[in-house]
Amino acid sequence: MNLQEAEKLIAELSEQIRYHNKKYYDEDAPEIDDAEYDALYRRLENLEAEFPELVKPDSPTQTVGGHALAKFSPVTHTVPMESLHDSFSEQELIDFDRRVRAVVQDPVYIVEPKFDGLSVSIEYRDGVLVRGSTRGDGTVGEDITENIRTIRTVPKKLKEPIPFLEVRGEVYMSHKVFFELSAMQELNGEKTFKNPRNAAAGSLRQKDAKITASRKLDIFVFNVQQINGVELSEHDEALKFLKNLGFTVPPFFTRCNTIEEVIAEVRRIGEMRGSLDYSIDGAVVKVNSFAQRRMLGSTAKFPRWAEAFKYPPEEKQTKLLNIEVNVGRTGVLTPTGVFEPVMLAGTTVSRATLHNQDFISEKDIRIGDTVVLRKAGEIIPEVVSVVSHAPDSVPFVLPNTCPSCGAPVVREPGEAATRCTNPECPAQLLRHLIHFCSRDAMDIDGFGPAVLEQLVSSGLIASPADLYTLTEEQLISMERMGKKSAENRLNAVEKSKQNDLYRLVYALGIPHIGLKAAKLLAARFGSIDEIFRASEEEIATIDGFGEIMARSVRQFFDLPNTAHLIGRLRDAGVNLTAMSQGAKDLRFAGKTFVLTGTLPTMTRSQATEIIEKFGGKVSGSVSKKTDYVLAGENAGSKLTKANQLGITVITEEDFEKMIQ
Repeated sequence: MNLQEAEKLIAELSEQIRYHNKKYYDEDAPEIDDAEYDALYRRLENLEAEFPELVKPDSPTQTVGGHALAKFSPVTHTVPMESLHDSFSEQELIDFDRRVRAVVQDPVYIVEPKFDGLSVSIEYRDGVLVRGSTRGDGTVGEDITENIRTIRTVPKKLKEPIPFLEVRGEVYMSHKVFFELSAMQELNGEKTFKNPRNAAAGSLRQKDAKITASRKLDIFVFNVQQINGVELSEHDEALKFLKNLGFTVPPFFTRCNTIEEVIAEVRRIGEMRGSLDYSIDGAVVKVNSFAQRRMLGSTAKFPRWAEAFKYPPEEKQTKLLNIEVNVGRTGVLTPTGVFEPVMLAGTTVSRATLHNQDFISEKDIRIGDTVVLRKAGEIIPEVVSVVSHAPDSVPFVLPNTCPSCGAPVVREPGEAATRCTNPECPAQLLRHLIHFCSRDAMDIDGFGPAVLEQLVSSGLIASPADLYTLTEEQLISMERMGKKSAENRLNAVEKSKQNDLYRLVYALGIPHIGLKAAKLLAARFGSIDEIFRASEEEIATIDGFGEIMARSVRQFFDLPNTAHLIGRLRDAGVNLTAMSQGAKDLRFAGKTFVLTGTLPTMTRSQATEIIEKFGGKVSGSVSKKTDYVLAGENAGSKLTKANQLGITVITEEDFEKMIQ
């Protein structure tokens, strides 16, 4: 490879790595796994070693990957939070030892697990926590003090009033908590985190500390960054000191006198990582003596006194015995592979998700195949590739009907998921009930996820309509449910019968129909019976509706299960008509309003509600499609643009005349 070719390839690799750094560090949404990233990074390192004249100061090999996000205040680290250089073979550890011994005599090493989470700094003054921050780019991080305070294992006050102390640790989410969070996210129809590391990082960088607190994060503290008032000379001494102050330090760390002992300990940690309830992606080897660390110093990016050993993802071949199709709580059909059991990362694996039809088709996965399995993030089994097909095998295709209830399934254009269309499908009952009772839907107070789960598991409800047949005796029979609580819940159910039609339409959980679309649908047709009779073409004429939304509504109301559910709700006395007169008076149908400035007697939200009630639409910007601009005092650029385009400008007085 000549210099010009190397320069071009280095630029391409650098751009790829920066992109993946942004996805991993800043967005907590990696698109490739650690092994793929490490391969890219190592390739760039090797090229730069071969062509040192092409190394630039802003190369990914010379800088830490993350950046401080604008939503948090920046924190400049007095002591840089350096990254670690990675080794991928035992020979590279031997090379590290040789480099260390070229500078210092008889080094002693500490070997500890390399935790896979988010690196943070925590500062204390006089023993009291004063600030927490992320690593960021190593020099500037983000102030996340309030979020750090929510982690129960972070001491808010130390056992000794140290004048000043800054520690470094890794915030993580245990596997148990990760699986609980994933189940709840799935239940709520939310996007799940890819692995515990992403979950920890995403949870710690929330603007609302209450969300962080609910995620049950944890931390291991493993470094003293700065300290005043106490002299420490060795790393293992510092770890014991931190533990005595109340910190949670690495649960195991080993003192080694030779590189052979280091390698033996690295192997031991690798063998046990599958049994841990937290993720580790390697082991860290550190020179124990702080004096020797100062002699060794650092490169532009890495300390020369430490090395990270990254474990390669363990991959094994096995046979795919069957593909089971299950229906998740959101109605999504999920294919699961059943394999001949194989040991991976310390545990026996016999099942793994195959995600969706696209994943199966892309890899051409068939029953009877010999496949390669590995654990993503060391905890989640996945199929890497197909080695060979069995004789007479055929491509696998998801069924056309739901395995749980037999209803037709649908896959919308542009979506990977295949979903059951039945609103009363038993497999997704709990999720439907939670949505049905939520505040923006039927707003039935007292029926949260825990209560609904009890009702479903006890067989008391199998449909949203069953909420309206519950009795006081049935509720009292539930765990921790008294007479008064039962009465309050039944009153909430009774009250919900009087809700406006749009709430029920939204509560039905029609695919692609959110709260705003439900309001438009209810306003346009006025009753559930009229929606049943409406054609797809009529629905598509609603301003703001598209072809996909109209088809989704029509398909939903064509289902026999929908008619059955609505019939039961009608019998229970649930209101099925739009309450406001505006549902029939569509004087603003097809008209678009823009609001600007301060109105004399009404708020913008009140004016918006009136416009929508009469079938109109409110937009946030002025364009040629705008019909009216309702302007109040201190109207700004929107009024100027309206005048330029010749759009009708009205006052609140004009507006009141229009709605009389």
